[in-house]
Amino acid sequence: MTHEEALGLFRDADALLDGHFLLSSGLHSAQYLEKFRLLERPSVFEPACDALVELLMSFDADFVLGPTTAGIILAYCVARRLGIEARYAEPATKGRALRRGQVLPAGSRVMIVDDILTTGLSLRECIEVVTSHGATVEGIGVLADRSGGTVEFGAPLRALLTLHIPVYRPDECPMCRAGIPLTQRGSRAHS
Repeated sequence: MTHEEALGLFRDADALLDGHFLLSSGLHSAQYLEKFRLLERPSVFEPACDALVELLMSFDADFVLGPTTAGIILAYCVARRLGIEARYAEPATKGRALRRGQVLPAGSRVMIVDDILTTGLSLRECIEVVTSHGATVEGIGVLADRSGGTVEFGAPLRALLTLHIPVYRPDECPMCRAGIPLTQRGSRAHS
């Protein structure tokens, strides 16, 4: 899938929003990728998932790990298409953890997937889950990397869509200075 085709999927699903957004990271942005618009439309999400799987085929993994919420759906779909098992990283007191009796055997190879990459916090938390179990991260896949490829993880990253969407600290935000109303998106609590 080309960049333009992937961007078209987001646009067709009304998943690329313009405005003034408070992101899960606490940063502000003039654009927001609303993953749930993709998930609402299997006719859009499934081709995106299939295209991401094509990008991830070179990773030799025993498991696919995804963080809550949409990362779980993506991990399930990728694992199903690859014929391997999925694991799900849920919020914990610090970072994320496997729950509900899930394990990653020491020495296993894990592919991590997530929906939207902005700062990489959820993916870093998933990397910590993998390494804390003595497993290794073979690679990372995301539906969209809004950092423009600037976030590093020490493992190969594949993105279906790569965009550079600037983010701002609240005290440096040009939309705040212009008085544009702020819309909160995302699921993490802001500090």
